[in-house]
Amino acid sequence: MKLDARLEAVRAFVPQGGVVADIGTDHGYLAAALVQSGQAARVIASDLNLGPCEAARRTVREENLKEQIEVRQGDGLTVLAPGEVQTACIAGMGGALMVGILAAAPLVVKRLDALVLQPMNGAYELRHYLYQHSWHVADETLVVADDRIYTIIRAEKGRRKMPDALTLEIGSVLWERKPELLRHHIESLLFQARRAAAGMAKSERAKQSAKYKEIQKRIKALEERLVW
Repeated sequence: MKLDARLEAVRAFVPQGGVVADIGTDHGYLAAALVQSGQAARVIASDLNLGPCEAARRTVREENLKEQIEVRQGDGLTVLAPGEVQTACIAGMGGALMVGILAAAPLVVKRLDALVLQPMNGAYELRHYLYQHSWHVADETLVVADDRIYTIIRAEKGRRKMPDALTLEIGSVLWERKPELLRHHIESLLFQARRAAAGMAKSERAKQSAKYKEIQKRIKALEERLVW
């Protein structure tokens, strides 16, 4: 099963040999690739909606993987029993939604060894939640697919010091390693912050708010991070 750059980066972060959950499955492509590559012994693929589950079941049939992949319809990690999988992959949704999924199944999360996460937005909130709940970012990378930069995070259990707010937004491992796409990543964060500031600047009341001042500080800090 050939994956695009985004899902391939998710696959590459999955530890070898265990049972994996593919939460919010994308036609079952990631699940199929994990099994076919020998990276996962078994995969439980799930989605809240029937359509993606049916698409995943079709992929499982076409690839003859019924023995290795089970498709379950349900809400996030609640489709799993504690200890049933060692790694959970959650990709293609916002960071705030991922936080909700993790918070809704604490007993399942407690028994996991690793999380592989690909937030579409809200990476700050997601990283902050992980550090608050005795997880930490062990690795992260940036990839381009469909002319968009995606962040992929591998989190592991273990309490670490909470990074500062700006580093949580950029990514501590990304900042440390400074990959080729980091400048584009920071510029994308800057664009979003400037757009938010421009919207608030249209209102005198908003311009006087603490939130507006905080965004201005964030813009300045991000601009400073572009120089290394």
